[in-house]
Amino acid sequence: MTANAPSLIGDATLARYLGSDFEGEVLFDAFSRGRYSTDASIYQIEPLGVVVPKSENDIKRTMAAARGAGVAVLPRGGGTSQCGQTVGAALVMDVSRHLNKVLEFDAEAQTVWVEPGVVLDQLNEFLKPHGLWFPVDVSTASRATIGGMAGNNSCGARSLKYGPMRDNVIAIDALLADGSSMHFGVLPTELDEAGFEPKHRELVDGLIELGRREADEINERFPKLMRRVGGYNIDALVPSNKPVNLAHLLVGSEGTLAYSKRIKLKLSVIPKHKVLGICHFPSFYQAMDAAQHLVKLGPVAVELIDSTMIELSRDIPLFRPTMDKAVRGDPDALLLVEFAGDDEAKLLTQLQALVDRMADLGFPGGVVEVTDRAFQKEVWDVRKSGLNIMMSMKSEGKPISFIEDCAVELTDLAEYTDRLARIFHKHGTTGTWYAHASVGCLHVRPVLNLRQEMDVRKMRAVAEEAFSMVREYKGSHSGEHGDGLVRSEFHEAMFGTRMVNNFGEVKAALDPDNLMNPGKIVNPSKMDDRNLFRYKPGYRIGMPETVLDWSDWGGFSGAVEMCNNNGACRKSDAGVMCPSFRVTGEERHLTRGRANTLRLAISGQLGVDAFTSDGMFEAMQLCVSCKGCKRECPTGVDMARMKIEFLYHHTKRHGLKLRERLIAYLPRYAPVASRIGALLNLRDRVPGLPQLSEKLLGFSANRPLPVWHSKPFRGAAEPGAGEAGTNGREVVLWVDTFNIYHEPENARAALKVLRAAGYTVHVPGPADGGRPVCCGRTFFSAGLIDQAKAEAARLIAVLGPFAERGVPIVGLEPSCVLSLRDDLTAMVDKDAMGAIAGQTALFEEFLANEHDAGHLNLALRANGFDKVLLHGHCHQKAHDVMGAVEKALGLVPGLDIEIIPSSCCGMAGAFGYQAETYDMSVRMGEAGVLPAVRKADAATIIVADGTSCRHQIKDGAQRTAVHVAQVLHRALVVS
Repeated sequence: MTANAPSLIGDATLARYLGSDFEGEVLFDAFSRGRYSTDASIYQIEPLGVVVPKSENDIKRTMAAARGAGVAVLPRGGGTSQCGQTVGAALVMDVSRHLNKVLEFDAEAQTVWVEPGVVLDQLNEFLKPHGLWFPVDVSTASRATIGGMAGNNSCGARSLKYGPMRDNVIAIDALLADGSSMHFGVLPTELDEAGFEPKHRELVDGLIELGRREADEINERFPKLMRRVGGYNIDALVPSNKPVNLAHLLVGSEGTLAYSKRIKLKLSVIPKHKVLGICHFPSFYQAMDAAQHLVKLGPVAVELIDSTMIELSRDIPLFRPTMDKAVRGDPDALLLVEFAGDDEAKLLTQLQALVDRMADLGFPGGVVEVTDRAFQKEVWDVRKSGLNIMMSMKSEGKPISFIEDCAVELTDLAEYTDRLARIFHKHGTTGTWYAHASVGCLHVRPVLNLRQEMDVRKMRAVAEEAFSMVREYKGSHSGEHGDGLVRSEFHEAMFGTRMVNNFGEVKAALDPDNLMNPGKIVNPSKMDDRNLFRYKPGYRIGMPETVLDWSDWGGFSGAVEMCNNNGACRKSDAGVMCPSFRVTGEERHLTRGRANTLRLAISGQLGVDAFTSDGMFEAMQLCVSCKGCKRECPTGVDMARMKIEFLYHHTKRHGLKLRERLIAYLPRYAPVASRIGALLNLRDRVPGLPQLSEKLLGFSANRPLPVWHSKPFRGAAEPGAGEAGTNGREVVLWVDTFNIYHEPENARAALKVLRAAGYTVHVPGPADGGRPVCCGRTFFSAGLIDQAKAEAARLIAVLGPFAERGVPIVGLEPSCVLSLRDDLTAMVDKDAMGAIAGQTALFEEFLANEHDAGHLNLALRANGFDKVLLHGHCHQKAHDVMGAVEKALGLVPGLDIEIIPSSCCGMAGAFGYQAETYDMSVRMGEAGVLPAVRKADAATIIVADGTSCRHQIKDGAQRTAVHVAQVLHRALVVS
C-alpha cells in the first residue's frame, strides 16, 4: 500500500475518487467501519471504509478509487467467513444488499447466471418451482452469498454426491484489478478462438504455461482428495483430457485475484424423495471407524454430531424438541445418513440396508429411521446450526476455528481423530467435532480462550502438530472453509516452497499491484498475531454498573460477546429474526451488527461514552424487541434485553422526550385518561389534530392512536368475577392496561370463557383499591427501570399470594404476560418473580394445558365460521407458545386454522406510532402479515393475540383482527 492510503478516509477525498454519481452508500464513520471489522473468524481488522454498491458501475468506481489512492479492495458477501477472508485494512465492498439478482436462467440447460450477492436459499427458492436447485448446500445457506461461496470453494453436506463449488461453477465474468473485464470459462482448443484482447491473451498464455511447467509438481504436492481447497486451484491449468476452465482458478481465490461480476452455475434436479437414518454410537471412535462402511451404501450425506453438540442442543429451546425425538439414550456420537432420489422404494431399501449394516458393525437397533420430511428438516436444521450451537458455550473458552476442516481419507479418519484428541489432551484442552464424515472432513475446534497468551501459544502448537499429522496421511489442511488469515501461513509447510512461489506467480499475474484482498493465500501474516485478533492484547470492558442481572452470561459483556458473527440473523425464512434487517438489508440493523457495535462501544473502541452516544442509539433504534434472536439465534443473543440495558443508560444521560414519557407512564395515568377518553379520541376525528400531534409530540399523523373505550374492564366488579365455579378449580385473570382501557371486550370474553369452563375466576387488584397492577413493560421499554421495578413490586404484592397457593395466573397480552417469565426476572427478586412466572400462562396456554391434563370441560360449537388466519405475536413465537394458540382454536369444532408465515408485524408497541419509524413499521408489515391478510376472504376470521398486531392489521389491511378469547367466546354453547 502507498503512503497516502490514509488520505482516503475523508468524505471530500472519497467523493473526488468515487464521483458524484455513485449510486450506493459510502460508510466511513467509526461505527460502520467497526461493524465491518469482523467476520465469523477470530480476527478483527478495521477497514479503511465501506461501500455498498448498487451497480456494476459503482464497483468499477470503487476499484478505480482504490487504484487512485493506492489502497486495497475487499469484496464481501454475508461476512460469515471463518478464516478471516472478509476482514482487512481495505475498502470493503458489501455486495449482499443490492447486487443479489438472478440475471439469466435456462431451465432446459439447467444453468443460471447470478450476481455475487445472491443468497443460496433465495436462489433455491427461485429455482424450486422449476424442480431444480443449486446443490452446494452449505450450513449457512440462509445467508451465504454465491460470490462468497465461489471465493471460498464451499462444499456443503452433500458434496459426496454433488462435489464442491468448483464442480458446479461453469463460468465467471470478472473485473480485474486494472479495471478491465474478462470472461473466465472453458478455453477452446485454439486460444485464438476465445477472442481475448491482447493483454488478457498474454495473461492466459502465462497461466497455461504455468500449468504445463508445474504439472508434475502439482500432481506430487496436491492431495488426492475432493476436499482440497487450500491455495489456488492451479491444477485446473494442468493439461488433461478435459478442457481448461479458467473459472476454476477464481473459485477458491478468496477475492484475491479478481472481482466476480457474474457467476454461471450448473444446477441439479431436486430429488423427489429423501430418507434419513440417525445412527447412534456408544463411542466417538466407533462412529469414525463406521463412516467408511456406511458410505459404501450410496448415501448423499453422512454427517457427524458429537456428544457436545447433542448436549448443547438439548439446552437450546429451539432444538430441544427435535433432539428429544431424534436421540435415544446418551450416545457419544451420531451419524446422519441420508439417501435421496426419485425411487422411494429404492430409498427405503437403502435405509433398511443401513439398519442391517449397523447391526453387522455391532450396533443392532442403533438407527432412528426418519421418513417424514418435516422431521428430516428439523434434524438437518440442528446440524446446520452446528457452529452456533458449539459457540453457545457460556464460558471464557470457546471452540476456536483454525484446524476445523482438515480432510483425510475415510480409512484414516478414526485413527486421525483419535490422535488429534490426544494432541488436545496433551495441551490441556478438549475439542468439539461435527460435520462431513462422508468425505473425511470434520469441523474440529479445540476449546481455547484467546484472550490469554497461554492459550494463543496452545493454538500455535496444536495447529503445527495437527497439520504435521495431516501431511502424514497425505491429507488436506484446508478442506472447506478456505485459507484466509488462519491457514495461509501453512501453505509452504503443506505444499512446499515451489508451490507457494507458483501461487505468488498467479497473484502477480492477475493483481500485480496487490490491490485485491491482500494477505490471504499469498504473503500472509502469522495466524497467531494477536494484534489482528478480535480480542487484542489490552482488550478491556469499561461501562457503568449494569441495572439488569446478567449473571447467567458472566456479565453484560459476556452476553454481548455470545455473538460469534456467523450471521444466522441474516436469514429470510419464516422465522422472526431479524425484522429490521429483513426490511433494510443494512448491517447496522442486524442483530450481529448491533452486538458488534455494543461490544466495540463497551470496550472503548468507538471512543469515549460511545455506549450512550447518538451513534449507539441509531444502531439500536430499529430493534423492535421482538425476541426473535433470543430463540432463533443458536448462541442465544438476546438483543431485546440488551436494548433495555442500553436504554437505561442512554436515558440517564440524555433524558426522555415528552412522547416517550407519555408512552412510559400510560399505566399510571390511564385510569384518569379513560374518563376523558371521548375527548382524547378526537385526535383522530378532528382534521388537523393528527398533524399537530406529530409536530408537537412526534406521533405519526398517518397512524390512528388507540381508542379509549367508554366502558373499561372493571376487574373484580365484572359480572362473574370471583364467583364460585363448578369444577372446583381456581384461576387468576390478570388483565393488562391495554385490555382494560382500550380493548376490554377481550378481557370480558376471556372471563366468560373461563367461567363457562367451570373455573372460579379471581380478578385481583391492589389492597388499597388503587389502579390496576401492571408488568412495567412501558417503563422498561423506555429505559425507566426504577419505575418498572416499582410496578413489578405492586404486581408481586397482588399476584404473589396466589402463586404461593399454586393458583394459575392467566393473562391476555403476550408482551406483558411473557415479560413475567423473561425480562422481569432480571430486574427484581428472582425468587419472588420466579414463583409468579412459574404459575403464569397466556390464556390460550392455560386452556391448552388444562385440555391436555383432562381438566377442561368447555362446550363449544362451530357458530358459522370455519376458517381462521392466525398471526403470531413475536413473543409468542420466541417463547414457543404458538402451538398452544393452535390447540386452543382447535377446540372449536370444524375450525380450519392457517398460520401466517411472517416475521414481526412491524407495530412493536410504540414503534409503529413514532413519526420517524412509521414508514419502517409499514415496510415490516408489508413484508409478511399485511399481504397475507389482504388475500384472506371476508369470511375468514383474522386472529392476533397482540394488541399491537391487531392495530397494524386494522391500519394496514383494513381488517379487524380479534383475540383468541373472542373466537372461543363466540363459539360458546352458552355465552
